[in-house]
Amino acid sequence: MENKLKTRKVFYIALSILVAVVIWVFVDLTGNNGGPFMKEKIFEDLPIVFEGEDELADQGLMLLPDGTDTTLDLTLEGTRWDIANVDREDISVKVDLGNIIATGSQKTTPVITFPNSGKFGRTALAATINIAELYRKTVDVRCELIGNVAEGYTAGQLQLSHTSIEIRGQKEDIDPVSYVKTTLDLGKDAGGTVSAELAYQFYDKDGQVIDNSSGRIHATVQTIQATLPVSVRKELPLKVSLVEYPGARAESVNWEISPKTIVVSGDAAKLKNVNAITVGELDLLSLNEGTGTYNFAITVPEGCQNLSGVTRATLKISYKDMASAEVTTEQFRCENVPAGKTVHVLTREMTVKIFGTAEDVAAVTGEDITLVADLSDYSAVSGGYTVPATVRVTSGGDVGVSGSYQIQITIRELEQEPEEPEAPEE
Repeated sequence: MENKLKTRKVFYIALSILVAVVIWVFVDLTGNNGGPFMKEKIFEDLPIVFEGEDELADQGLMLLPDGTDTTLDLTLEGTRWDIANVDREDISVKVDLGNIIATGSQKTTPVITFPNSGKFGRTALAATINIAELYRKTVDVRCELIGNVAEGYTAGQLQLSHTSIEIRGQKEDIDPVSYVKTTLDLGKDAGGTVSAELAYQFYDKDGQVIDNSSGRIHATVQTIQATLPVSVRKELPLKVSLVEYPGARAESVNWEISPKTIVVSGDAAKLKNVNAITVGELDLLSLNEGTGTYNFAITVPEGCQNLSGVTRATLKISYKDMASAEVTTEQFRCENVPAGKTVHVLTREMTVKIFGTAEDVAAVTGEDITLVADLSDYSAVSGGYTVPATVRVTSGGDVGVSGSYQIQITIRELEQEPEEPEAPEE
């Protein structure tokens, strides 16, 4: 019995020790009442982010790199658990310059943020900033071109996003700056427009580069967009679009346009598939006398330039072989006759004017010409009408017809045949 009691006593003592250790570890990890259960962690050289420099510049002030803290050390106090879960990447240190109104070296309190910041104790920190009076100056932007454009191509005028920029800083730093310069590399045999976002350097009046590695010269623009249009030169023939008809074909005419070609320049992509310039359209039926002279304005493709300077073209055109004749026909026909109607053509003969080559015109007789009236729109009428007629020529030659033609017709209801009486039933 006594041994049993001793064993039980030893068990309870061990259990008590274990519980005490567990409680100690738990408090050490999660306790927030200070004392031996809290840990400290130092984060060194945290970068400071400065905000509000534009507002500072609006007040005629600037932040000087010399004498200004760019990093600080932060000491945090918290439980082992909380401290272990904070990384330096989670910590943000910012200084707002928007409310600074005085020059000289001065202390400011950074704003420090990180997750669960309320669980930690930390030492109050201050950063030193050095503020000076801001000077401004406007300088020109220059761009040097290197490389070359391909044979048959031409470069246009260089385009810069900024032809001048404003620089800011202390007077002794910005006074020597005469201009800024960047370089656009065209490469070898550029065959299209070259464009790039470019950095630049500061130069003095003697053309020497000014070192700004210290960052004491500030510019309102960080890069320059430079674009050099590179165009292809192309000699393009001029032409006129001819509207053809039976008896009036493009191969039936001689034509000459002056000038025959012009030289244009433009973006290579736009001119890649352009092999000619159509200056206008001519209806061949307008050649009443078989010959004519016409003037057309020359319009180059959009975005291209007419290097020849010629703005109008003159077309001289005439038929190689054109004849006309008047042929009388007695052939008439009606199509789409309304159901239940009968149509009688009153016109007995019609003289039609035709044209074409002398050979084709001479071959046409009255039997080759038929005037056809389409009665699709006369299904609900009766009586006498004048209706338009289409002239059809069946001689086999390429013959056209001049003028419009009409014929006289009469439309009547079909007479119903009398019904036969039914045979009596036997």
